[in-house]
Parts: sequence; C-alpha cells; structure tokens
Amino acid sequence: MTDSDSIKLKIEENIGIIIGNNAPVNALSHSVRQGLLDNLKKLNDDQSVTGIILIGEGRTFFAGADISEFGKPMQTPSLNDVINEFELSKKPIVAAMHGTPLGGGLELALGCNYRVALKSTNLGLPEVKLGIIPGAGGTQRLPRLAGIEKALSMITSGTPIPATEALNHGIVDAIYDEELLANSKKFLLDKIETLDSHPITSKINERISADSKSIFEDFTSKIKKKFRGRKSPLSAIEAVKATTELDFKTGLEKERELFKICHDSTESSSLIHMFFSERQALKIPDIPKDTLAKEINSVAVLGCGTMGGGIAMSFANVNIPVVILENDQESLDKGMELIKNNYYKTVSKGRLTREKADKRISNISGSTDYSVIKDADMVIEAVFEDMSLKKKVFKQIDGIAKPGCILASNTSTLDIDEIASATQRPNDVIGTHFFSPANVMKLLEVVRGSNTGKEIIAATMKLAKRIKKIPVLAGNCDGFIGNRMFHSYIRQAHALAEEGAKVSEIDKAAYEFGWAMGPFAVNDLAGNDVGWRIRKRQMAEGNYDNIRYTATVADKLCEKGRFGQKTSRGFYIYDPETRKRLDDPEVDEMFEKVAKEKGIVRRTINKEEIMARLNWALLNTGCLILEEGFALRASDIDVIYAYGYGYPAWRGGPMKFAQDYGLDKVLQEIKNFKKNDDGMWPISSYLEELANSGKKF
Repeated sequence: MTDSDSIKLKIEENIGIIIGNNAPVNALSHSVRQGLLDNLKKLNDDQSVTGIILIGEGRTFFAGADISEFGKPMQTPSLNDVINEFELSKKPIVAAMHGTPLGGGLELALGCNYRVALKSTNLGLPEVKLGIIPGAGGTQRLPRLAGIEKALSMITSGTPIPATEALNHGIVDAIYDEELLANSKKFLLDKIETLDSHPITSKINERISADSKSIFEDFTSKIKKKFRGRKSPLSAIEAVKATTELDFKTGLEKERELFKICHDSTESSSLIHMFFSERQALKIPDIPKDTLAKEINSVAVLGCGTMGGGIAMSFANVNIPVVILENDQESLDKGMELIKNNYYKTVSKGRLTREKADKRISNISGSTDYSVIKDADMVIEAVFEDMSLKKKVFKQIDGIAKPGCILASNTSTLDIDEIASATQRPNDVIGTHFFSPANVMKLLEVVRGSNTGKEIIAATMKLAKRIKKIPVLAGNCDGFIGNRMFHSYIRQAHALAEEGAKVSEIDKAAYEFGWAMGPFAVNDLAGNDVGWRIRKRQMAEGNYDNIRYTATVADKLCEKGRFGQKTSRGFYIYDPETRKRLDDPEVDEMFEKVAKEKGIVRRTINKEEIMARLNWALLNTGCLILEEGFALRASDIDVIYAYGYGYPAWRGGPMKFAQDYGLDKVLQEIKNFKKNDDGMWPISSYLEELANSGKKF
C-alpha cells in the first residue's frame, strides 16, 4: 500500500484502488487533485493492474470543492485536468460512490467509465446555489448520461437526487445495499471479462438531441419565474444547450466561459457570503466550543395554535417526542387536527410517505394538564404575544419544570429579561423566535437574556441544528434583530404610501428587487392585527415620541377588522377560496386622505427611491443594532434576513448589499432623506465611521 496525506493506494486481485483520505468529506483540494493524478499514473503504468476503483473513506465519496480554497487562484492540476486524465485512462475505472458526491465530486465520477453507489447515496450538482455553474464538465457529461431534461432539472435546481433515481436515469450503473468495495470489484471484474472496450462519457451522444428546442424554452420560462433576477441558472441552461450545438471540446470551453462570468458576478460573491455567514453564525465568541451542551430528548410546547403546532412538528420531524399543552380540550383537539392535516397535505403532494407522516404524528401528544411538563428537557411557550400572559405562564412553568429544564419563549418582540423575572431561574430562560410556518421556515432567532447561561445558549444552538434550523444569536432589545429592523422597513413603506407611492407600486418594487413579497403583502399575510398590537405597546412605552408616525392607515384598517388574508381584506382584497390578491383603490384613497390631514404634499416616487429608502432603513437600523451590541456581526443580520424575511440571498442580505453599493454613497443618500424627514433617520454613528473611513463590516 502506498499512502499520501490525502490519497491512499492499494492493489487487490489486480484491481488498483484509489482511496480518498481527506477528512471529513474528501474535498477536492490541491493535494487531493495531485494525489489522484499521481496514483492514476502509477496504476496505468503497472502492467499487473487490469482495472481501477475510485472510492472515498469516511462519510462520503469526493464531495466537491475545498471551501478553504474559495476565492483563491486555482493551483494546477485543475479538476478539469484530473477528470480528463481519468477519462483517458488506459484501464477501466469505476467510481464507487457513497454519502454525498456533490459538485466536483460527481463531475469526477462522470469522467469515469462506470459509476456504482450505495443505495443511501445522494448525488447532485449544487453549484447554482453558490451563483455559479458546474465548471469541470458537469454540464457537458451529465446530459450525455441522463438526457437533456433530467440534466437541466438537476443543474438548474442544484437539488441532489437519491441513487435509485440516478440509476433510473442512467447516471449510475448499479446500486448496492452494502459492501460497496467488494461489490465494486465484482462489477468491474465482470466488465473486464465480458467487454473489450468501455464507455467514455464524453463520446456518448445518443441522449443529446438537437431537437430539444421546446425543452430549453420551457426550462428558461420556468427558471425566470423561479429564480427572479438571478443569472447563474440561465447560464446553466445555456451551457447544457451547448451539448446539442457544439462538439464536446468546444462545449467544455463554452462551459468554462460561462462559469467564469458567473464566478466573477455579485450574485456568486453574495451567495458564497451567505454560505460562510450561515456557518459563522454558529460561532459565539464568549462560549467555548467545549461548553457542555445538554442533550434535549423531550420537549413540551405551551400553545397549540399555528405557531405552537408548527414548533411541535419541527421536533416530531426529527423524532424528538413532544407534548403540547392547551388550556381546554376543544382548543387542543383543534390544534392536533390541524397538525394531522398539515402532515397529510404533505403526503398528498408526494413529499412524504403516509408511514413517515404517521410516525411523526405519533411523536406528538396533547394534554390540558400542566403536570405533563415535569419531565421535559425543554419547555417552549408559544402563547399570545402579551407580556402579562407570558409572565403568568412562566411562573406556572417554573413551579413544575424539573431543575435544568430550558425555559424558552417564542416571543417575537418582548423583553426576555422581564419574562425571566417571573421565574426563580432566569439563568435557564432563553428566547426561541421561530418564524411562521415554524415547521417550514429555516431561521431560528435565539435570544440571549442578560442572565441566560452559556450552557443554555450552547444547548439551544445545538438543538436548532438538530431540528434543521439555522440559528442566529440575538441580544435582548425590542424586536431583537429581525423585527426591530423590519419595523423600520415597514415604517418607510407606510411613509412612501403617504407621500405619493401606491401600495401596489411599493410592493412591486420590492418584489422586482427580489423579495419574496412586498411589505404590504407581508403585513396582510402575517395579520395586520399583529403589528397593531406591537404599535400599541410601543406607543405606550414612548417609542414613537420622536418619530413620525406612519401607521395611521394601518390602524384604521385594523379598526375596520381588515387584518389581511385571514379576513379576506387588508391592504389588498383576497379571494376567500384562492387567496388571489387584488388591489383596493380604497386603501390608496385612505393614504391620500391621511396625507392631506398631515399636510404632506404628495408626489410621484420612482422605484429607485422606493428601494433606496426600504433598503437603507434596514441597513441603518442594522448598524444601530451592531453599534449597541445586540448582534454579533453584520453577516448574522444577513442570515436572518435571507432565511427569515425573504430578502434575496443572491444579493447577500441587506448589510452585504449596502456594502457592495458603497457605504459612503448609502450614508449620503440617508442624509438627503433626513433633510426631508429628520425623525425617521436616526443615523448610526457606526455607519458614519465605516463610511468615512472606507472600512467594511
């Protein structure tokens, strides 16, 4: 056996076995690429060797690029060089895959003569998720195996597929339940014995037809709708199309050209920023990695409404037993039925088997007796957003929950310290702000109170990952990070509507920018009564004493019972069956009337000003939050907005977007806005410092 730092080599029964040894995922670093070439040459030069198996140790076959090399000049040999040499091998090669062969890992396998896999394998080309396209032949080889349509589906979505599906589409040649290496040897020896020549992927042309115009047109239309504003999925289509128009060598050149354009784009730098930011958010400076994080094996949720039910499902989905507590049997039965219906809807859409749905449902039990929480490792309160009610609930919890139990509040704005004051154990109290629907939305805003223990924070962050959430730690201020910023964003939207922009114009501008929904549509979806209650509380606390109040129309709508989608009327009119949204001229008239009453001279406002005011309101408030120490880093804010609020990740989040735009230019525009409305723009000194010094977040 010959070993290197990242590649092992051995020979068994005249079969050379090249083994990835680059923990944890056999990333295709420079040393791995060089090791692959060196060992391939050794085996091709060894006359005793009749065939080659490429396999990975540890949890996966070669998983893709080495993230530590992102943004650095590529060292030779490139992955393209490696794959080309594998494809030209004098001896047949089988790629034996397990785990998650993604990106460059799958491209490497496509350059081998054969591909086999364990049944549990998931493989794909996820490059579009980083704003790029496959750059080592993936767009040229995959269509030759799977056909144009399947290749387009995989490459433009970036979603991995299971090995069984890959087998059905000709991407792999065999799958096994176990004994991957032994079965790979049998597979290869059979091919050597029965065949004189072996397939070379780049020379397979049967599945790429020039008569595929309609397929490309359909995909282009779908992609433009699905990935509004993004370029890389369209570049991927163009690259795949090259397989039908160009020879393989020229197709590779076209792929490389498109790859470079994507790689050098703001879209790519933004998505890579999000990739690293998500991982950075897990690092909390004052909490060591070795902090003992308690294992959570049972959870109690107080409240079986929309949020409580969704939270319970998040735990049930990963096989953590959860009990839901309600005040009365009727409310409990209603909530439990809603949970069942949600699961069975997912089954009807083909996203979940009935067996798995029933298993998840069995993980959830209900009760009206508070004593059921006595053995829970964590209790999550998800009751109505009212401080007096929450303190009452926490006092009850405190008297029943076992020592060491984590006491969490699903509040979206309320003071965690005040909630904790209702208990005798403020050290165990933490905020867990789930986003609706809680079983779907990825973000979990973890809120740290002034007394919250480090081990409690560590356990909650760890648990968030376990239930497949992206956790971000926030400090304890009104609205925390996300909602505090969102309130300033909404205030600007209402101000714009008072000053002359129509509700639909503002929402359209935000949507075209890349938001999932505009601010008024979001209000209607969440329920206008939610914001109304928050404003009433903030008004009582004096939060609007020095700020122009822009929610007059919103308040009037709530007074009329127009709470949004749930009442079929809000800022828009909704079809009660389809929820189709229609403009309501009455609302625009209400803004005109209010503007007249306030002495505001209305004017035409273009979409550039709309988006500047919305974006810079977010940015400035984000800077205030950083300045005051309620967020650890600007990238955490970007993660919150991408995964919790529908901000386009391909723009990098509000902080990265503003930085790319130029913080000095942003500051100047804010100062111009401030001249017309001083109270709406309390400029962050941190922003001024960065802008004036040319520094970055």
